[in-house]
Amino acid sequence: MSMGAADDVTENIINRHLDFARAEIISYQGNSSVTVDAITCRQEDTQVGALVNEKGILDPIKRRKTGDTNSRLKRSLEKMKKRKREYHMTLTQLPAQAPKPSFVGETEQKKITLQKDNGSKLVGLWHDETGSPDVVILCHGYRSSKDSRTIVKIADALKEDKISTFRFDFSGNGESEGTFQYSNYLGEVEDLRAVIGYFTRNNRRISAIIGHSKGGNVVLLYASKYHDIGKVINVSGRFHLGQGIADRFGADYLERIKKDGYIDVKNRKGKVEYRVTEQCIMDRLNINMNNSCLLIDKECRVLTIHGSADEITPLADAFQFHEIIPNHKLEIVKGANHCYTAHKVELTSAVLSFIKDDFLQQVPL
Repeated sequence: MSMGAADDVTENIINRHLDFARAEIISYQGNSSVTVDAITCRQEDTQVGALVNEKGILDPIKRRKTGDTNSRLKRSLEKMKKRKREYHMTLTQLPAQAPKPSFVGETEQKKITLQKDNGSKLVGLWHDETGSPDVVILCHGYRSSKDSRTIVKIADALKEDKISTFRFDFSGNGESEGTFQYSNYLGEVEDLRAVIGYFTRNNRRISAIIGHSKGGNVVLLYASKYHDIGKVINVSGRFHLGQGIADRFGADYLERIKKDGYIDVKNRKGKVEYRVTEQCIMDRLNINMNNSCLLIDKECRVLTIHGSADEITPLADAFQFHEIIPNHKLEIVKGANHCYTAHKVELTSAVLSFIKDDFLQQVPL
């Protein structure tokens, strides 16, 4: 069947509610052939498509408004044909009773819900790339989630390098249960403890824990309390937790809290999103990162990554971590802001280099 005829079949296929097409591609360079499934699914005003075979996703098609998927699917088939050099391609519609292949994402990640000792649930996404027992755990920052762009970028880079990851929502954030609490560093340390316990009970080894922003403080505090991790990566964490509060709540935040007992934080529409109490503030002020970092085992290797143009956490904080942590490496990303918006490559390269160095030499749990 010619490519034009294949396009006609494809156009007919995607006009149905849920459709599959099978394309067989035979190489000129050898006798091998591969059969793939071209998938589209219409959901309200969007369509999702992919090319998959028994080994997984070959060419995902991103969400587009209805009407765009037809040309996207055609281009994907053409691109795959071109990428494989010279191929014959035939396209036929699958029988109605054919098993449905996995959609984009289902073969790439698995949602896991685990229960803490207090009964509340934490939700995360598990990427098992190799079947290896090793896993890297990623922790998001303040008022964020497992879908933080910075965290996802790191997870994607690790996935591309065949390193399994788990990124999750702290209590009161994202999909996890609980009420959001300002500060709550030590509570999030216990969230991380629950996650690590879940994987170790399931015969996994924690290769490293990574935290961005507030998550960077959480992974360092974890390492200072529990001594079962061989590698820790602090991305833009804050050394002086007394700083940054006035920037968020105003210079008179303590007077206001003492007067009213709390500060209500509202969104742009005036709706209260969360309440900050005096206890929340004191919990943060009572954490001494200097003393905590001195408790980290000398065998535990720590990497701090910090952008030279960080607008949230002062660059000087990174150097103070470097001075106090026994087994420490410092990586400054020139020009990077707090979220590494234009410096994702430099960020992920530093993470990968550190994790892959002596990757198999983990501290036993």
